[in-house]
Order: sequence, then structure tokens, then C-alpha cells
Amino acid sequence: MGRAYQNRKLSMAKTAGAKTKVYSKYGKEIYVAAKNGGFDPDGNLSLRHLIDGAKKDQVPTHVIERAIEKAKGGGGEDYERASYEGYGPGGCSVIVDCLTDNNKRTWTDVRNCFMKTGGKIGSPGTVAHMFEHQAVFVFKGEDDEAVLEELMMADVDVIDVEGEDGKITVFCPHTEFYKAKTALNDIYPNLELDIEEITFVPQIDHDIAPEHVDKFEKFMAMLEDCDDVQEVYHNAVLPD
Repeated sequence: MGRAYQNRKLSMAKTAGAKTKVYSKYGKEIYVAAKNGGFDPDGNLSLRHLIDGAKKDQVPTHVIERAIEKAKGGGGEDYERASYEGYGPGGCSVIVDCLTDNNKRTWTDVRNCFMKTGGKIGSPGTVAHMFEHQAVFVFKGEDDEAVLEELMMADVDVIDVEGEDGKITVFCPHTEFYKAKTALNDIYPNLELDIEEITFVPQIDHDIAPEHVDKFEKFMAMLEDCDDVQEVYHNAVLPD
């Protein structure tokens, strides 16, 4: 699962839009988190996680501050979360998470991405049962068994630890995110995390046949171009 997870992250990074898309994504998320949970990152763990992620993705400080100030001012856009599920090109399972101020527009945009690339959008629950909501950490390392033992000694609930190609991937329940991150930083004081996120991890991988690769990449690019799309989760594994 670790290698496939890495491949999915890389494939998504390749289809990511311009920096403005990344800035917009974090701006919306930070605005909603601050508006709903408070403006102080020390008292709002969701906001703190988003700010940490934004900094890691090189989002300028003024973008972060503007989103928080906008939330402080009240008013503004009234975003709702929307999630769509279905089967993408080649039969892979897909979950599309959105933040929207117009559900009808977002539904139409996402449906078009599925339909125009040979996929099929489904009803809620169509593929969600094939994913688990997990915290994922990826960092350089070789000894996955030692990492697992250290985390268990720190009383962290660990689902799996995998080592491959000089990378360690740690999977935990999403509720263990901060506990696991704190433990990793305590165990390895100079640790640099390549990935630290709460995400939907597929439980079964789906190999994409070579003839479907172009349509799959077009599908991902179309979703990235949708302003309301925040995250795309899938179980596709592209051929080497």
C-alpha cells in the first residue's frame, strides 16, 4: 500500500494546476476553519494543521493572513462541503471533496469530468466503503520495524508501517494524527516529514490499463481545473 500511495501522490502532484489553484485551495480551507473554529491556531487544531500544510506547500504568508482576516470580518462566502463518488477512467474508485457556494454548479462541473472521460458518477456511498480515513506520514528511513516498535512504545494506535525505496510510510487512525506526529518528532528530533496529512486511503488498489492512462490523466487534470474541488482521492495505480 505504501508504494502505491506514493505513486498516487506523485501522479496527483503532476496534474496539479498553477500556484494560484494551490493558494485558492488553502485560502478557502483556512477561511472555513477559522470562521467555524476560531482564529487562534493554538486553540483550533484544524486551522493549525492547515497553516502548517500551507507553509510546507510554500503558500505565501499574506495568503494565509488574508484568509484569517476575512473570516474575522464575518460575512463573506458561505461555503459548504460536498463530496462526490464514482468510477473514473479504467474503473478506478474516486472520491472528490469540494468546498462550494453553489451546489448545482459544482455537481455539474464534477459530473462533466466523469462523463467526458468515460467515468461514471454515483450516489453517496458508492465507493466510500473502499476507503479508510487515516493519518499518513512519510519520511526518509529504512527500518520500518523499529519505527513501529517506537510508536507502539509511545502508545500510538498504528494501522501499518511500511518501508520501501528509502521511505517509511506510517498509517494511523485519523484521530491519532497529532499524537502520532508528536511522537515521531519526539523520537526523531530532526525528522523532516515529506507528507503529513489526514486523507482517505484505499483498501484495494486498482491497476489502470495502459489504454486508459491518457483518459485518467485528462480526468485528473479536469478535476484540478474545477475551482470548487479541494481534494481527489482514488485507488488507481498507473503502469510504470
